[in-house]
Amino acid sequence: MSRLISLGVRIAAAVALIVATCGYAITGNHTDVLLGAGSAVAIGVGVGLRGGSSGGPWVGILIGSIVGVVTAFLAGALSVGWGVIIPPLGPLAVGLIGGLDRSSLSGYGDVTREMFFVAVLLTLGFIPALVAGDVAIAPVVAAFPLASVPLGALLIGLISRRREGWEDARPPRLLVLGAVALPVLTGLLFAFGVVYEDVGLSGIAEILVIALIVIIPLAVLPLTAFLIGRAAATWLRPRLQVYGQLAAYLRVMWVPIGGFALGYLTIIFLFAGFYGTLERFRPGSFADAGAGLADWVSFAFFTALAQDYAAIVPVSAGARMLVGFHLILSVGWALVLFAAVMTSIEPKLARIARRHAEEDTDSELEDSQ
Repeated sequence: MSRLISLGVRIAAAVALIVATCGYAITGNHTDVLLGAGSAVAIGVGVGLRGGSSGGPWVGILIGSIVGVVTAFLAGALSVGWGVIIPPLGPLAVGLIGGLDRSSLSGYGDVTREMFFVAVLLTLGFIPALVAGDVAIAPVVAAFPLASVPLGALLIGLISRRREGWEDARPPRLLVLGAVALPVLTGLLFAFGVVYEDVGLSGIAEILVIALIVIIPLAVLPLTAFLIGRAAATWLRPRLQVYGQLAAYLRVMWVPIGGFALGYLTIIFLFAGFYGTLERFRPGSFADAGAGLADWVSFAFFTALAQDYAAIVPVSAGARMLVGFHLILSVGWALVLFAAVMTSIEPKLARIARRHAEEDTDSELEDSQ
């Protein structure tokens, strides 16, 4: 239990950091950012802790972040209403899950369970923003993801039933009835003016307008979001597997990378002191010389990268020689340490490569069978 709690906290922290920073880059409205972050944390933690081939912490972080950024974009940048924000979020998340695990959605029952799972998470994620924003229709907004489950599941099933591995030929009757109930109820609310004001159109024109207002948010947007999510996840799936293989290499190289960084930073701080000392005893060696350690560290950092630092310029011959020696030492450190590290870890990298080759061969044999 403690391990799951710790994992959930890490997933929530990562997703919240990503979505909050992106959210504030999109909008300055705190409620919109909170709406995106809440949705992202709920989806990310739920998917990440669920386990299975479609779960895992990294997949949870990815799906939660995408859903959260889309939510913040719809609410903040486009400033659309709840009727446009909520419908595409569930199908988008289900599309991402289905694309990352192609075997997870093989029938209307699977899609319905996945939609319900995502709807519950979204409802939980909306609560902080609804409380902070003091939304008058908060209960309706919170219940909307659950109410749209049958319609979303039916639409996703209808466009997915021709895919390989799909089992159900026809949707269940209860699912069809539940899917029809939401647009009918919404249309009646519009027709009686509960959520729609008369704009002076004729009867037929007004019916067409109401039909478009109902169909676009409840059908077109969810279908589009699902297809985009599934296509994006299908494209990402093999590329994420590459990163999974890279993790083994990074674990081997973690200690050498840390040693390289420690030595590199030591050189930077050492020469920052040299530069400051030279300017202290020979004023004028640097143009626009800084007055503190932070300025010299910044100058030494950019010098190590062979980049000009506009605020400080070496002027005297001694300053130029010191900069040149710094560059030679930095480049030499990188080359020598890289060669030494590769020589020492090459056997470990070769063993990892052989193991991955064997796993790929076994996977190809299983697919052929």
